[in-house]
Amino acid sequence: MKVHERFLNYVKIDTQSVPEAEKIPSSEKQKDLGRLLVEEMISIGIKDAYMDVNGYVYGTVEGNTDAPVIGFIAHMDTSPDMAGNNVKPKIIYNYDGSDIVLNEEKQIIMKTEMFEHLLKYKGQDIIVTDGTTLLGADNKAGIAEILSMAEYFISNPQIKHGTIKIGFTPDEEVESGADLFNVEEFNADYAYTVDGGEIGELEYENFNAASAKVTINGVNIHPGSAKNKMKNSILIGMEFHNMLPVYETPENTEGYEGFSLLNDMSGNVEKTLLEYIIRDHSMEKFNVKKERFEKVAAYLNEKYGQGTVELKLKDSYFNMKEKILPHMHIIENAKKAMENIGIKPNVVPIRGGTDGARLSYMGLPCPNLCTGGHNYHGRYEYIPIQSMEKVVELLIEIAKI
Repeated sequence: MKVHERFLNYVKIDTQSVPEAEKIPSSEKQKDLGRLLVEEMISIGIKDAYMDVNGYVYGTVEGNTDAPVIGFIAHMDTSPDMAGNNVKPKIIYNYDGSDIVLNEEKQIIMKTEMFEHLLKYKGQDIIVTDGTTLLGADNKAGIAEILSMAEYFISNPQIKHGTIKIGFTPDEEVESGADLFNVEEFNADYAYTVDGGEIGELEYENFNAASAKVTINGVNIHPGSAKNKMKNSILIGMEFHNMLPVYETPENTEGYEGFSLLNDMSGNVEKTLLEYIIRDHSMEKFNVKKERFEKVAAYLNEKYGQGTVELKLKDSYFNMKEKILPHMHIIENAKKAMENIGIKPNVVPIRGGTDGARLSYMGLPCPNLCTGGHNYHGRYEYIPIQSMEKVVELLIEIAKI
């Protein structure tokens, strides 16, 4: 089976994860894909493939030479940011470089002036959405690429390689993907997540990440008699937000620049909830950002009365860099593999996180490789078939080194 055919099979299965669910997997439907993957893995010769009770899928491609045990990991869930059910992918064959009409009826168009990287793929075959859902290349492309690599080695036993461990996780998108990953049983010397973007991306630095929940407790009084009595939690919430740096937001930052993002806001006069994520590559700047939230909360409590603002800060994951630096041969091996097959390595910081960040802190060094996809988490997500094929070639080359 071709890698893009695998991918198209996987995206038909809704695996959207659920934020703040108190179980893993956060949605049982993720196991639907897990069961399919186990069946497929067994059918291609991965005899020990299985899914555990929490929806983690594991398997082994036995080696035929003495070499370090390498793991390849991808996640099964898709982002809650955009609908992931009833995905209707379509292939734009021999893309001509023009704007792509995703949905003529709704006039949803992917324009090259906004997504200029599309022009890199002129003449290639691009998988896109119908404009009403995400695609699921994040991270079902990674799954397809890993299994295509596995099938290659099983079908070509004369090719020398070490033992390869495969892991597919639930709930990466809701920051729980590594929580119950069995690192000890996985038993790899090191691993790669295949969860990045454009061809050539190689990442071993990611954001330090936290969430902030801000609850504003107001006092509601009939507006006709509210003078000096009403405490409007919506306005206090707006005041809280306006005390954060205006330009430390995703739309104003890039590279190593961190941000805070107001992800959701709801409420009324009596109670308002603001939900933020906080990100920075620098631990020092990360801590400064969290301290700013604490100072704003303290100031508003002093201004409006104690208990007006309740702040809950929770760390999600940390920058894997310090865990990868003692094992830089992992990065050098990946760079060499890219160069061997004509890919120019692009070592960049992840403006996000991966299961690999958490796994690196659990004792499994785990940088991130590209999948070839673009525009994750939204209707404009796409992936060139030729990029997927090149990633399969890359994984094979890494395992051969």
